[in-house]
Amino acid sequence: MTDHSDVLIVGGGVAGLSASVFTARADLETLVLDAGASILRRNAHLENFPGFPAGVNARQLLDLLAEQSERAGATRRLATVDAVERLGDAEGPTEGFAVETETGERYSADYVIAATKNENGYLADIDGVGLLDRGKTYVDVDERGRTGVDGLYAAGRLAEKPHQAAVCAGHGTEVAVTLLEDDDRPFYHDWVVPDGYFTDRGRDCPPGCEEIDADERRRREDDSREYMRETFADPHPDPQETHPSLVEE
Repeated sequence: MTDHSDVLIVGGGVAGLSASVFTARADLETLVLDAGASILRRNAHLENFPGFPAGVNARQLLDLLAEQSERAGATRRLATVDAVERLGDAEGPTEGFAVETETGERYSADYVIAATKNENGYLADIDGVGLLDRGKTYVDVDERGRTGVDGLYAAGRLAEKPHQAAVCAGHGTEVAVTLLEDDDRPFYHDWVVPDGYFTDRGRDCPPGCEEIDADERRRREDDSREYMRETFADPHPDPQETHPSLVEE
């Protein structure tokens, strides 16, 4: 049986999770297939990510991104993708994609965002996907993350972005916004705005957006402070990971 999503994201690192937050919040059914091996887990203490002047545990950051993705409405499953196949007549428009994992699960989606670090073999059988050999292999994309195949995007390190968590998170977001533009979703620049921001100007709130009054704003600020206090009250339980070449047999 095949599960269908509007957007399927291959990779659960900072690029893939950041992309999922934006597509899900815009009311696109979003599925993240995460092999669970983000390279960020090897980081000892992340000190170059915006908003954390004293640094942050990298594994904690990934957990927070995963929860933000879930709160936005995305679904995340642990799975390694083996193949992505373009659906439809090879000479005609793309009719979506079929995705198969290494354990045989099958999925379909209207859009696919490839957001793995180095793995690209799952794209090998799609005509129109350009690969660049720079010592490592990257996916050839335009300035907004589009590949040569309509509906297929690449984000983060796989799209030859610098090896920085902040850059990859930002690129994942940009690719998601590009996808929303390509899908003709209404433009928006923020999710939560003051009461009347849209409606007092005769406009409907775009999908995923909402207007809130001063009391609701204060309530959310209080909730967010309490949540962060609880989140960082204790050390993160996951152990420090290391490079595979340093692991003793």
